[in-house]
Order: sequence, then C-alpha cells, then structure tokens
Amino acid sequence: MLEIIFEDAHYVAINKPNGLLVHRTRIAEEKKEFALQLLRDQLGCRLHAVHRLDRGTSGVLLFAKSPEATAPLVKAFAERQPDKTYFAIVRGYAPEAGTIDSPIRPDKDHQHKEAQDAITHYTRLATVELPIPVGPYQTARYSLVKIKPETGRMHQIRKHFAHLRHYIIGDKKHGDWRHNRMFLEQLQSPALLLHAASLTFEHPFTKELVEIKASLPENMRRLCQEFSWLEIVQQQQELPLSESARNA
Repeated sequence: MLEIIFEDAHYVAINKPNGLLVHRTRIAEEKKEFALQLLRDQLGCRLHAVHRLDRGTSGVLLFAKSPEATAPLVKAFAERQPDKTYFAIVRGYAPEAGTIDSPIRPDKDHQHKEAQDAITHYTRLATVELPIPVGPYQTARYSLVKIKPETGRMHQIRKHFAHLRHYIIGDKKHGDWRHNRMFLEQLQSPALLLHAASLTFEHPFTKELVEIKASLPENMRRLCQEFSWLEIVQQQQELPLSESARNA
C-alpha cells in the first residue's frame, strides 16, 4: 500500500518510496510496478500524473483525478508556480547557501536539443565528519542541504550538485562511486539520499494554498539520526518524522 499524504475530490498525493517509477517508460519496460498503476489500483479510479520524480528520489508525488484537474496544475508547474523543497545528503562541506544557475543539456537520447536554463537554490543545514577513509582521505565529510529548485529539468538537482562537486550520495549516474560504495558497505545505505519533502501550490478549484509534506524514508531518517541531524530536519519540516501530514 502506498502512503497517501493528501487527498481531496480532485487530487491525491503519496510519499513515493525510493526506487519506484512514476509511470512506465521506454527505458524501463521490464519494470512491472509503477506509482501511477499501484495508486490507481489502490484507489480504484483513473489518475493522471501532473509532475514527476526520478526513480531514486523519494517524497511528495501528486496526481490528478481527471483531465480537467490535470491541465491547470501541469500549466502551473510549467510556469514554475508550485514551491518545492527537497532534502539531500551530499559529499563534502557544502557552502552555507547559494544559487546554482547552470543550463542543463538533455541526456544522450536528446543531445540534438539545446541546453535549458536551470536554477537551484540551496542552504546547508548541518555537517558531519566520519572517521572512515574514502579515497586519499582518512575521514569523510558530508552535508545535509535544503534545496529549492526554481526550474524543473530532468535530473536537475543531481546534475547541479555534481556541477558543484558536492555529489548527492547514492547517485549512481552523476555521483561519486567511492562515497556511494562507502555508504553501502559501511552504513548499509543503498538508496539515493534525495527526498522531496514538501510541495505547496494554489488549488485550482478552491484557490486555497495547499501544502503537502512527506516524512523522510526510513533509511534517510536512520542516517540523519546517526549524524545527529534528525531534530534539524524536524524543525525545518515542522512535521513529526514518524508520521506524515495529511491534508483533506
């Protein structure tokens, strides 16, 4: 059963787990389970995706219950209206705050297309230094960052933090394999440590501001607890990490 964190007559949102695709794609035909299909079967009604999350990313994923409800939110996302907040664990001590304004070129299947503008704002919330050697260093440093993407390009957050060389841990395509392997072998953490923590948008029908929050997945929560970051995340989200906010 998928965790439903928001539902009304027009929309429904889940806290998507790591590793689950939003819908069937050409590059993942072998996958038998998708969030769209699972939630449709769970609720017994047809659904429409209004935005997407990468397979490895956890957190708030919103669907519409009709084409009439889909169109205005798809338009809102295209116009950068919804406010999105992510948490990530990255390599090294990231700067205290900054904006990454670096165009993103489409992946190899679409190299004929021009690079698109992409803007990501971030704030460092906490750091930790672990007495575990990685590469040439005898200790390993990491940061917890809060991320607010202004645009929504494919793999934007992952590519932007790779651009800074503060790779997101668990990112197999754009990350640092040495740190990924250390987290897997030493900390039993195989997942991408990127979480869509909240989504805020104006409801097209009620005109009310809707804020949906998703608690951290268990693996990321455990790591934050080990690094003494759990209280910081809780203060940022104003949400008990053992529960999820439900708006109805």
